[in-house]
Amino acid sequence: MNAFARRHLLALAAGLLALPALAQTPAPESASAAAPVPALPRVALETAEGRIVLELETAKAPVTARNFLRYVDNKRFDGAVFFRASKTPGAPQYGLLQGGLQGDVSRMYPPIAHEPTTQTGLKHLDGTISMGRFAPGTARADFFILLGDAPYLDADPKQPGDNQGFAAFGRVVEGMDVVKKIHAMPLSPTKGEGVMKGEILEVPVKIVSARRVG
Repeated sequence: MNAFARRHLLALAAGLLALPALAQTPAPESASAAAPVPALPRVALETAEGRIVLELETAKAPVTARNFLRYVDNKRFDGAVFFRASKTPGAPQYGLLQGGLQGDVSRMYPPIAHEPTTQTGLKHLDGTISMGRFAPGTARADFFILLGDAPYLDADPKQPGDNQGFAAFGRVVEGMDVVKKIHAMPLSPTKGEGVMKGEILEVPVKIVSARRVG
């Protein structure tokens, strides 16, 4: 991992969780908290700009995928938004598109245990969906979709400090054109704080509904 990629990873860790402080949140849920779900379910996100279909790795990343499905099955992503488009310097067509509940604690479940890529065997590749977090074990509802490969988001035990990466748990199987369209929409020069400033969409894109399909 080069120095730029490492700095980018740390910036993502600081910015991917658009939530208030979690010092008083409940302990992360474990894999035994609920019954298992069928492997590789699909979820359709019907957005104001089109449909995105996700395939979730419930066998390889059971805690993370089940958490996402819990929000879907209880319709808590209905009315959520895609709000952040982070772009790779010099290659703005690459980066990530972040969505979720933007810190609405009334709609969020407790944080979940972290599933690093060294455990799941998954990778942060083009079209991967992964969870936003701050420290490991703080992920709740915010998620992001990658545009382009981002191996520096994988866990890397050789690195110092927080080297657990992010929890990949599925991929886009339909609608990457929609992801790219939203990612390319105008950004606000003033919205956002810290590393997120200049990465917030001028007009967030509504997730009208999120439902299992197939």
